[in-house]
Amino acid sequence: MNFQSLQIDRQSGIATVTLNRPDVRNAFNEIMIAELTQAFARLGAEEGIRVIVLAASGPVFCAGGDLHWMQKMAGYSQADNLADATLLAQMLRTVYLCPLPVVARVQGDCFGGGMGLAAACDIVVAAESVRFCLSEVRLGLIPATIAPYVIRAMGQQAARRYCLTAETFSAQEAQRIGFAHRVVAPEELTRTVAGLVQDLAANGPQAVRQAKALVRDFAGRAIDDALVAESAERIARIRASDEGREGIVAFLEKRKPGWQV
Repeated sequence: MNFQSLQIDRQSGIATVTLNRPDVRNAFNEIMIAELTQAFARLGAEEGIRVIVLAASGPVFCAGGDLHWMQKMAGYSQADNLADATLLAQMLRTVYLCPLPVVARVQGDCFGGGMGLAAACDIVVAAESVRFCLSEVRLGLIPATIAPYVIRAMGQQAARRYCLTAETFSAQEAQRIGFAHRVVAPEELTRTVAGLVQDLAANGPQAVRQAKALVRDFAGRAIDDALVAESAERIARIRASDEGREGIVAFLEKRKPGWQV
């Protein structure tokens, strides 16, 4: 995969997707949106990839929309704007629905659409110096396409505040409200992400995929007969799978399972 705005690296089953427009603070334009959609769709289906890390080059993780791109959109018709916004919404959904675990390595400020991109990931690790901001209303806009992911990540009450005020908040506040999972010193960021990736890669690859889908599918549902039955069916199915059987036997025999060998 050769991209203009991304760098893709693979090593030992780990794929790193790096936003690579540091001269414009890794801001989105139509090219980056299309390339992110393509990259996550392909990597999610690629055999041998176990984990995806989303990173960024330069001092800023993502500043949201590229100003030149946004200026061009200002001259679009409503129909053109709808088509353009749909591509952004589809990109975020592709990241969110990626079957592989996705870890966001947030090394620098994360504003606007960048927050949506981070929220679509499964795990967010941020340097303690990072600032976050849902800045759309400052421009007379709303964070509509990113809202489904941001609200899930930080909760409705925090979203009410930060979507309305457009105030900047710290990485520590992002962790307090649940948006960031880990906040570490900048010099610890690489080591911390590597440790999480190692933990993810040590687990059963099919189990990880199904556990990710499980959380997404069960969140917010009533604990009724249908959910109870579905939960029993899912565990029964994976217990009977080759991976499930191998994991149990390896544990009882006190050896590494086959996917770790």
